[in-house]
Amino acid sequence: MDKKKVKNYMTSDVVTIDVNGNARDVIEAIRHTKHDGFPVVDGRKVVGYIAARDLLFVYPTTPIDRVMSRHLIVADADMSINDAARVIFRSGIQKLPVVNDEGDLMGIISNADVIRSQIEHVSPEKVFKFIDTLRMLHDVDPKLNREIVSVNNLLPTQSKIYEDELEGRMYEIKKGLAEPIIVVRRPGKLILVDGHHRAVAAKRLGIKELDAYVIDISEDVELGLEKTAREMNLKTLDDVKVLDYARHPLMAITHRLVRHN
Repeated sequence: MDKKKVKNYMTSDVVTIDVNGNARDVIEAIRHTKHDGFPVVDGRKVVGYIAARDLLFVYPTTPIDRVMSRHLIVADADMSINDAARVIFRSGIQKLPVVNDEGDLMGIISNADVIRSQIEHVSPEKVFKFIDTLRMLHDVDPKLNREIVSVNNLLPTQSKIYEDELEGRMYEIKKGLAEPIIVVRRPGKLILVDGHHRAVAAKRLGIKELDAYVIDISEDVELGLEKTAREMNLKTLDDVKVLDYARHPLMAITHRLVRHN
């Protein structure tokens, strides 16, 4: 994760409010963008932040510099995304202006950007835990290697993925930020364990190979993952369905709660 920087995930096209403006300018910006807050700038220099809540009980003609927050928490473009995540979640601030050494605005990073950067994160610990599980379930002696594997030869074990996450993985691949996938290699098979969004993203982009943690199993034993793939009639990545965000299980639960309430 160290290679993932704020500059890779921030939004560069930022709507700002001029320090010489008034509350009416912020109201108009909210109406047009649906955003709930904006950096306040003097030229290119960030001098404050104005949020919708700052406009409560304020006249439209009130000058911005009288109601904006001057207590700024900002990010550096080369800051690690993990460090930015700590600042955002510990401070409770949803968006951080990104500035250079002179205080000039370069972009903005939000909690949604941070969450997107963390999806499908692979760590060596995750790989070793899976290897331990294989040992316990199948009495095998797996060997781990880091290799480049063919995307077209992957056997999926997950029947569906989600469009919003897929777009995030495509973005990361284009930026060279994609995490390795995890696969199990048995004679004649390359079984995709983790990284279905990355694999499908690579296929969409016409990328033939991906970096992978390859777990080699020489024993002649069918894994539960293979059985799952067979039962779901999964043979290639083309068999994986891509669902839109609105059909995500979390969204379905949210909609049900809203209706019942």
